[in-house]
Amino acid sequence: MTTTSARTGAGRPAAYRDAFAVAEFRVLLGSFGVFMVGETVKMLALSVLVYERTGSGLLAALAYVTGFLPHALGGLFMLALADRWPPRAAIVGYDLLRLALVVVLALGALSPAGMLVLAAAVGLLAPVGSAARSALLPEVLPGDTYVLGRSLLTVAAGGTQVAGFALGGLLLGWIGPYGALWVAAATCAVSALLVRAGLAARPPRAGRDGSGAVRETWRVNRALLADRRIRGLLLAQWLPGSLLVGAEGVAVPYAAGLGPDASAGVLLMAAASGMLVGNLLVGRFVAPARREAWTPWLSLLLGVPMLVFVARPGLWPAAALFAVATAGFAYQLGLAQRFLDAVPEARRGQAFGLLGAGLMAAQGLAAAAGGALSDVLLPGAVMALAGGASLAATLALWRVLSPPR
Repeated sequence: MTTTSARTGAGRPAAYRDAFAVAEFRVLLGSFGVFMVGETVKMLALSVLVYERTGSGLLAALAYVTGFLPHALGGLFMLALADRWPPRAAIVGYDLLRLALVVVLALGALSPAGMLVLAAAVGLLAPVGSAARSALLPEVLPGDTYVLGRSLLTVAAGGTQVAGFALGGLLLGWIGPYGALWVAAATCAVSALLVRAGLAARPPRAGRDGSGAVRETWRVNRALLADRRIRGLLLAQWLPGSLLVGAEGVAVPYAAGLGPDASAGVLLMAAASGMLVGNLLVGRFVAPARREAWTPWLSLLLGVPMLVFVARPGLWPAAALFAVATAGFAYQLGLAQRFLDAVPEARRGQAFGLLGAGLMAAQGLAAAAGGALSDVLLPGAVMALAGGASLAATLALWRVLSPPR
């Protein structure tokens, strides 16, 4: 009988069916989808609830970003736990912690300030659960199938967020924010049950070194960033794509400037569709060696189409440009195996957590910069600048993006 690793190790791309054939991967993907839907519904409901109780747009915005900002802080202080704890226990534990949080929010016993503080505190452990899931993937999927698994998780992240926004909007209109929070609580329980029942128990990757989690996190983060190869691969995955988020952040004012019939939703859907199609096509039909060779060129694709926005194209040409640009996100598939090979296996959880935390921070800063620039520049100029920044990052990191000779 031919195994998945044998089928995918001959230099040709694996098939998505090879990934779906692995029961534990189906559990990881399914639980991740449930997790993302629940998180999106929770953030949307919490934001609406805080606004209803305070009338403050600022506090409502803070409620929405409580799922993002603590992620970066947790990456600085808590990531060692991703390797100290057994992977299944880390994922289930975070789901149960989220369940407790959402139940407390749904009970309505806290003030708006208390809600924000509690949500932010729980969010500090978000990178631990995320890192445990990411580091488990190469143990579940061998060879090139791992790259496709990462591709599918990326696609699922975008798709389930859209589904979460749609479901959240329906729930808010039907049963209100408290009811929506109870639905989000149910998704936490479902995710925990899926992982607990469907994943095998595995030991921790690293033992305790006698120091606290915060000290160990700082020590290992410094060691990872001091390694020139790992640092380069982190920057290559953080910068070119994240800088493009600055353009997505001004999609609403750009569309508004095109006239009343233009919708930012068209631009954002085009961006999501381009990323989806790019990941699926490059992952499925491009052989591993060629995928790595294409990596810097796909990264260039992120920035070049956005330069056209300086000419303020109409809605549908702009949507096409967005779709072409975001297809370039497939460049990250060519770095996936190289990053996995570069990091120490005992610190794989923390390495993936650092990657995720850096992405969250870089994307947040890019979006903030885009918003700030839109106050002094036309949205099209901001989009072109975002594309130029991504292009400059690609050129600066060209040697890292290119496969080793």
